[in-house]
Amino acid sequence: MRGQELLTFVVYDIADDRVRFRIAEVCKDYGLDHIQYSVFSGPLDATRRSELFARLSDTLGRAEGRIIVLQLCEKDARAKREIVQIARSE
Repeated sequence: MRGQELLTFVVYDIADDRVRFRIAEVCKDYGLDHIQYSVFSGPLDATRRSELFARLSDTLGRAEGRIIVLQLCEKDARAKREIVQIARSE
């Protein structure tokens, strides 16, 4: 039985293109959606979140960078606000 899934965000700042690409691939492997240049999000339970964190750590290795994994409870996820502007071609 799987635990409760919480909205999970992965935010990273990594200079090396190769490492940054591999971090993005790990996020995709866990079913997370690419929502900003260096931000992924999606629902994960505690076990999958721990696995993801370990893989991200291994993938970053000794490369310079910072990765933050955040989880939001259901109440906070419902309170999320978003502004999206799409450029129109004229």
